[in-house]
Amino acid sequence: MSFPLDYSGFKTLLLALALPPAPMLLLAAWGGWRLRRRQRGGGWVLGVALALAWLSATDVAGEALGWLAGQPPLLAPARINALKGQPDGAVLVLGGGVRRHVPEYGGGMPNDITAERLAYGVWLARRTGWPLGFSGGIGWTATELRQSEASIVARVAAEDYRLPLRWAEGSSRDTRENAANTLPLLAQAGVRQVLLVTHAAHMARALRAFETQAAPLGLRIVPAPVGLHADDGDTSFDDWCPSRDGFERVRYVVYEAMARVGGR
Repeated sequence: MSFPLDYSGFKTLLLALALPPAPMLLLAAWGGWRLRRRQRGGGWVLGVALALAWLSATDVAGEALGWLAGQPPLLAPARINALKGQPDGAVLVLGGGVRRHVPEYGGGMPNDITAERLAYGVWLARRTGWPLGFSGGIGWTATELRQSEASIVARVAAEDYRLPLRWAEGSSRDTRENAANTLPLLAQAGVRQVLLVTHAAHMARALRAFETQAAPLGLRIVPAPVGLHADDGDTSFDDWCPSRDGFERVRYVVYEAMARVGGR
């Protein structure tokens, strides 16, 4: 069996090494090695690694990292009401991944990230009266997929939400291609305002790609983030304990920070 290290393979390997918990495990291994060889600081390194591994799966760490990365502003209800009835707008949802086969549904389905974005996109489309679009193909690392994200989401939107997609762009592999492949389609259809739906952690990277492509086409991009967290300042004991939500949130923020540096 061969494992060609093309771009997708390199990206998968890089993410596996850079995203939690791998860095903490490597640091713990180094600390344990130093401790076993009776080298100074081994115990401290091991302790720090274990503490970071714990924190990397908590909501508190996810909240702090999200705050440091910058959270985009909420698309306020008053703003949504002001857009209602304007004839030149569209709602565009960006893909965040799908599950190739979900046995209970008998086919592919959006993963949690895409499902949350789609639900908000449908909500916005119904309140503004604007048509709904989706952009997402087969990502660089999604080598197991045989259907594009757009084809799966188009079925879900039509069958489950009873709101067929006006545009379903299924050839893009990353955020830059989302913008390059989708915005010309919207401009040709007379769209001038685009409500861009993606997660708050992804919005800065998405805006960088979309605003670059939108300017020559005369399009205005309006951010419509999902996954915002209330800044109420309250934390509970549970927020300091590892959880699946905390772990996924930390990984997502770290992934987006890496992607922004990498330009994807």
